[in-house]
Amino acid sequence: MARGQKTNAERKTRSALTDVVAREYTIHLHTKVHGQGFKHRAPSAVKAVRIFAQKAMGTKKVLLEPSVNEAIWGKGIKNVPHRLRVRLHRKRNDNEDAPADEKLYTQVSVVPTTDFKGLNTTVVDAEE
Repeated sequence: MARGQKTNAERKTRSALTDVVAREYTIHLHTKVHGQGFKHRAPSAVKAVRIFAQKAMGTKKVLLEPSVNEAIWGKGIKNVPHRLRVRLHRKRNDNEDAPADEKLYTQVSVVPTTDFKGLNTTVVDAEE
């Protein structure tokens, strides 16, 4: 075995089912829609939020609340806000028909804020 490689017994496997958590993030949408034509900026921002949630929470299924859509589309298709504060809540999928790889999903909601200065990623109580 090559140096630096771990055997299966040495690798720690962690169950993601126990990882029900809620976090608040600030997404910099300005960089995500830079270079997009005016008629594609808001749809690209929605897709960027969805991709960000997939990467941050490690789930394939992402549900956006209507408040996220309203926040992005609030000033029209071409005037997307530069930043968006969102709460990503990873939840268990209680649907029996769900595939085995989709036991978790992410719910995205907007956190209202007036100033983005000094805001970092924070873990939030799941009951809120």
